[in-house]
Amino acid sequence: MAEALQLEIVTPEKAVVHATAEEIIIPGKRGYLGILPGHAPLITELAVGQITYKSAGREHHLAVAWGFAEVLPNKVTILAETAERADEIDLTRAEAARRSAEQRLHAATDEAEVKRAQDALARAQARIDVAAKRA
Repeated sequence: MAEALQLEIVTPEKAVVHATAEEIIIPGKRGYLGILPGHAPLITELAVGQITYKSAGREHHLAVAWGFAEVLPNKVTILAETAERADEIDLTRAEAARRSAEQRLHAATDEAEVKRAQDALARAQARIDVAAKRA
């Protein structure tokens, strides 16, 4: 069994991560998935949340929103709509987005508005959580 995984995280705009990782945690549509070297192959849809990976004994965190992950025994490829490292996140802006999403959620009058506000709230919260983990 391999002792490490190759991790690639890509958005439509850029390659965000190309690293060797000992462990990866990703937000799957039905909950978080822990990936270790030798994991069984799978493809999963991503939810809004946080990707955490360990590389050289150090944890790295990214806020991610939507996409797909392909897991192979020695490689994980993540195609995400958005992915941001902690140092790329403007905490003040993320907190303002959270407040705005909360207001939109309380004012929503139909299911579509509620869903959009919930998505915006989850994304803002993920960005805040990741930003709080800056080294």
